[in-house]
Amino acid sequence: MSQIQTVKLAKLTLSDINVRKAGDDLLEQFAADISARGILQNLIVTPVRKPRGSFAVIAGSRRFRALMLLAERGDVAVADYDVPVLVLTADDATLSETSLAENFQRLAMTPADECRAFQHFLGENGDIDAVAKRFGLTRRFIEGRLRLASLAEPIFDALASGKITLDLAKAYASTASHERQLMVWNSYGNSSYHSADTIRRVIANEAMKSNDPIARLVGADAYAVAGGVVDRDLFSDSGDRWTNPEIAQTLAAALMEAEAKRVGDELGLAWIRPIATNSTWEAARSLFRVNLPTQPMTDEEATRLDEIETRIGVLQDEMENEDLDEDAFKLLDAEHDTLHEELEALQRRPKILPAELAPRIGTFLVLTQNGEMELDDSYYSETPLTVSMIEPDERGDSEGDDATIEGGDEAGDRPEGLGITFRIEEGSTTGSTGKPAVDPDAAAPGGKALSQVLLDQLAVQRRDVLGAAMIANPGLALDYMLFAMADGRSGASSGSGTTISASSPQDPVLSNNVPASRARDYLAEVHDGLDATWQESGDKVARFEAFRILDDEVKAAWLAWVVATSLQAKEVYGSHRQNPLQNRLASILEVDVASWWRPTSENFFDRVSKGALLSLLDEVGGPALSGRHASSKKTEISASCQKLFAGEAMVEVEVRQAALAWVPTAMRFNDTGSDADDDGDGDVEGAENSEADDGEIGDDLAVLIGGPDDGEAEDGVDAGEIATDEPSGLGHENDDNVNDELVAAE
Repeated sequence: MSQIQTVKLAKLTLSDINVRKAGDDLLEQFAADISARGILQNLIVTPVRKPRGSFAVIAGSRRFRALMLLAERGDVAVADYDVPVLVLTADDATLSETSLAENFQRLAMTPADECRAFQHFLGENGDIDAVAKRFGLTRRFIEGRLRLASLAEPIFDALASGKITLDLAKAYASTASHERQLMVWNSYGNSSYHSADTIRRVIANEAMKSNDPIARLVGADAYAVAGGVVDRDLFSDSGDRWTNPEIAQTLAAALMEAEAKRVGDELGLAWIRPIATNSTWEAARSLFRVNLPTQPMTDEEATRLDEIETRIGVLQDEMENEDLDEDAFKLLDAEHDTLHEELEALQRRPKILPAELAPRIGTFLVLTQNGEMELDDSYYSETPLTVSMIEPDERGDSEGDDATIEGGDEAGDRPEGLGITFRIEEGSTTGSTGKPAVDPDAAAPGGKALSQVLLDQLAVQRRDVLGAAMIANPGLALDYMLFAMADGRSGASSGSGTTISASSPQDPVLSNNVPASRARDYLAEVHDGLDATWQESGDKVARFEAFRILDDEVKAAWLAWVVATSLQAKEVYGSHRQNPLQNRLASILEVDVASWWRPTSENFFDRVSKGALLSLLDEVGGPALSGRHASSKKTEISASCQKLFAGEAMVEVEVRQAALAWVPTAMRFNDTGSDADDDGDGDVEGAENSEADDGEIGDDLAVLIGGPDDGEAEDGVDAGEIATDEPSGLGHENDDNVNDELVAAE
């Protein structure tokens, strides 16, 4: 039995039988719609015993929760608001089936139907903002649906029939131009291999971004006045597009040409060429750079430079004092920074442009990324020119030399008090042999030189031909790759014809400033054992042919060495973050750092504080070990630590094993993305050095210095004789010579 009636909102609760649970279901949007139009479809409820007269909602949970949201805001009154409901009375199984059917059989509108519905509802002059408010949507969302509704017909039909996804439709709708939509559709629409990003990128390539330097220079207002159209991308955050880039480019050219003329007249240069980019590389390739002389220092500036350099050296020495308090260090550091800035300012010498040279050279007016015009700081000429300053004792010899031009004070090229004159010499257009400088390989029919741009284009196309042929011969490609890497690392000059290389890494410290280690020595030994007979020829092609005939094992050995010695110590200067891929390699290789590197006074202990050394001793041997060294000098503790961590001290087995396995955290490989670090302590399993005990104190008898008399030391030394009441060094047999081996002064 069922009937439709109205029930006060206060009498409704949500039933546990309802199959739709609360979630991210656009409740805010739904509440806005109910606020504007009320409940358009009744809820399905069933009576409950308590409280009397109440009902549980078994279908329509979103409508109920949207009403409760409005009630919380005070938009509806819970006690007075009438809710249309269909009352059902049945057992729980039937009610649950009804809830499922009501939700399961509902069919959502297709994107195409939704777009056309908004288009029909709004018409031509609909109030988008009002509709957005009533539906709980953003203005941009509705504008996007209207843009989709106005897609070119073939594309909209494909969306309506499900041939393309909503994301692809949005990509085509990133422009409002049907012409551009169809141009891309006709080229890409019949293929299923192109993503929405590809379609959007192809469409965008035909337009100009609103944040393009040219667009920023011109400005949206000037562009619109000239008839330019702005195409809003309603489906991404990449910014608006200017669909008439030629208009913007014309306006930008006029602005830059006018500015170039103004600056050229002001400076008296032969020419200033405007280019709508911040790079002059392409435009300057057929020109000759003119290197202007720098203004020499005055006697006062040179004296000040010496004073600054001397003072900086003193400051650096004072700042290395470990006893310096923090406030004093900050004062010295601030003075150091101030002097360093002054030093850099003195060393940045301004260029001198002789007035007589200006009419013979030019430069470029470039466009920055912010759309600002600025003059390039380099000068060029169409023929080679050499400019140099003439020393005072040269002037008598240069008189009458037509190539010498002396700048006058009125031209602004002679700094006051310096009396600078200049020599400007014309370069030669022929080679050193007197023959024409045109390379036969770069000559056009008739002997004239091809343009640099054409030569570069032909070079790229020739490269592509070789690459296409190389695809069919992967074996040759592998030989070429290995040769390029190995030959480059052997000290040979560049010129392998490929970007493939394995150059030595740029270490954060010089190699001669890195202490020796077993790992570094081993790498050198491996290199010395490689078959290097192929390197004997001085000709690169001959070396390549010799390399090709090597055995595969020899090639593999070269590959392993090149890769091993190409690893970067740090990827970013100043960063201590480890490379996760290197960590993973170490995990796969089960690298035991402790077997390749041991801490010594040189490479570690002398480089850390006394407190750090005592903490380390406490870590491996407990308070008994660290306490005995609390009153020792830092250098004495360092020397004792070197013996202990090299396995040369007479200590308990557990202490010795801990010391032999210990390496600083900065030396560990932390592969957090693998199973190698099961205990979560950052150490790769298998870090103990099983070979380190050979020839040392036996595992069955070892004594902690000053510890309990529970056994005999090796070579008959009695443990009781070693123990003393006074602080002693690690690994010393009695307190008579406890400090004999601790010789370095702190």
